[in-house]
Formats: sequence, structure tokens, C-alpha cells
Amino acid sequence: MINGFINVYKERGYTSFDVVAKLRGILKQKKIGHTGTLDPMAEGVLLVCLGNATKMCDLLTEKDKSYTCVMLLGKTTDTEDITGEILSEHDDIPEEETLKNTILSYIGDYQQIPPMYSAIKVNGKKLYELARKGIEIERTPRPVTIHNIIIEEIKLPRVRFQVSCSKGTYIRSLCRDIGESLGCGAVMEQLIRTEVKDFNIKDSLTLSDIERLRDEGRMMEHVIGTDMLVSDLPVLHIKDSAQKLLLNGNKIRPADFKESKIIYDKNVRVYDSQEEFKALYSYDMNCGCYIPFKMFLS
Repeated sequence: MINGFINVYKERGYTSFDVVAKLRGILKQKKIGHTGTLDPMAEGVLLVCLGNATKMCDLLTEKDKSYTCVMLLGKTTDTEDITGEILSEHDDIPEEETLKNTILSYIGDYQQIPPMYSAIKVNGKKLYELARKGIEIERTPRPVTIHNIIIEEIKLPRVRFQVSCSKGTYIRSLCRDIGESLGCGAVMEQLIRTEVKDFNIKDSLTLSDIERLRDEGRMMEHVIGTDMLVSDLPVLHIKDSAQKLLLNGNKIRPADFKESKIIYDKNVRVYDSQEEFKALYSYDMNCGCYIPFKMFLS
């Protein structure tokens, strides 16, 4: 079984689940998951977890992401993108200076209402399931952060911009909100995810690339180690005498590590006596030891 990550280029028209299903067939492996769902109309970076790396999926969803977006002004739809049913159309689009100032005003923190066509659950029901039945419910605004926006091109009624943002940000809803601020409405026409954490679109592989690499016997050259997702965390190496404690997922005393210092304020990567990544631990001041919260033994 392959353990690690693949930086997949999700092509337009595929769902994130489609990508996982196809990879299970290509790699002949069932234990595969994805993080940070992309809409079928969107393209770009989709990090896929293989084997024990599936335990990292929840950590990946926490990471910041970057996109290139094309926003179409003068329309609103029920899905907040170009694929939806048109709700309104407006010809009166503000001048470029107003556009720029309004778009850039969204840099920072703001409360975003998620779209009805999303996988968010309310009372056990996914919003998109309700939306398909013609049911719209009130959604609670959620705090999101727009780290930066770079406007690349304005060719009215379209605006192309780059955006980097926090987890949970819907770019469709950002376009909707910008359109509302401008008074003319707006929808997302194109979306490309260019980066998740340090994983960039220039290094991503299409499904056909992966199939070719498999046939050439070169697939492992492009599998990213499970520990690379948390490369920013400090590292601790277990002593030979405490190897069994680690492999059993036990609490570990600071004296059982080769490093002498105690790391209080961060999670740590723990490697066995053969220098293989085995777990994520955190220091518990109550017991004066490290406690595991994710194990990668298989």
C-alpha cells in the first residue's frame, strides 16, 4: 500500500469524489481520500491522501488556499456561479476605480454567509440537498479571512483576480458579496485553485499523468511523504530503549527522546529509532509527558 500524498490537478467536470474513485482504480488501492473539496466546474490543486496519510485529511482542510478567479459582473444565480439559474441581470456596472476599491476592501476578516449549494450540514441535511428541492434556509455567517487579492485584469463585465484565503472561504460567495456591494450582482465564472499550503499547481499531476507514471514504474517519485504536510512542526527522535512505547502508542517521557529539550507549545513529529515518521504527539504539562493524537504505524 502506498502511504503519502499526491498533488492532483483536478480537471473541470470532475467531482473530487470522481478523482478519488479513478485513483483507486489506477493505483489498485482502496484507502484513498481527498481534502478541500473542489466544485465540478473548478480546476486545480486537489491534495489526495493515500494509505495512512488519510489520517491527515482533517489537518489539510485547515490550511490556507490560493485561487485564480474570473468574476462576471451584472448577474446573480442560485448557485452563485455561472452554472446556476439566473436570478437577476444588471447592465449598470460601476467604473473601474470603484470596482478596484470595492474588491480590495474585502481583504481582511469578514463574516461570510455560505452558499445554499454547499456540503455544509444543517440539522443533519446538506445544504445542496435542500437547495435541489427548492428549499432555502437562513445560514449563519462564518468568519473567514481574505489574506490578499491581486487584480490581474479588468475587461468588463469580467474581472480576473488572485485571492489567498483561510479555510472555509467560498470564492463563489466572495463574488456574490462583491457584486452586492457594487449593486450590480456578480457570479463566479471560472475558478482555479493554485495552491494548498506549500503544494503548488505547477507540480500537480493530471489523472492521465498518474496513469502514465504508474505504467513507467515512476509513481513513487511523485508521492509526497506523509510527514511533509506537517514539515513546520518540531521533530523528536525516540531512543532505542523506548521504541516499544512509541509503537504501542503509549505516553512518552521527555527522557525517552534523543533530544533533551521539552517542546511545550507545539505538536511534534515523532520518528522511530530507524528515522521513520510514526506519530504526532503533544506535550501534556499535567503528566509531564508527550501524548499521541495521530499514529502512522502501517
